[in-house]
Parts: sequence; structure tokens; C-alpha cells
Amino acid sequence: MAKPVQDLSLEELLKLVEDIWDSIAAEQEHVPLTPDQRMELDRRLDEFEVDSEPGDFAGDVVARIRKVL
Repeated sequence: MAKPVQDLSLEELLKLVEDIWDSIAAEQEHVPLTPDQRMELDRRLDEFEVDSEPGDFAGDVVARIRKVL
């Protein structure tokens, strides 16, 4: 029998959240975008195509965040 959520350790809670997120991500094609979301994605893509600035690598962003924590 599974433990109630409030009895899970932090590690177990993080694993549960990760598993839930992974299951949502696996089904993302079944989650339709709202018209506003589609417009925002189109706006961002248009902006990227004009600017062509790829941004920062995820590892660099995480390192900067960790420095200030």
C-alpha cells in the first residue's frame, strides 16, 4: 500500500513530481494550445528568427543561479 503524500520524504516527493511531469511530457501532443499560447509561441519564434540570439546554455544558467543561492 502506498504512503499518503504527507508522509513522503522530500526525496520521495521530488521523485513523485518528476514522475508526474514525465508522464505529462510524454502526452504533450494531446494537450492543445490555447489561441493565446499559440500567438505567444509564434511571437517568440518570430523574435528569435529576427534576432538569431540563441540565448544561454542551460548549464550556464543553472551555474549563475547556484552562485546567488
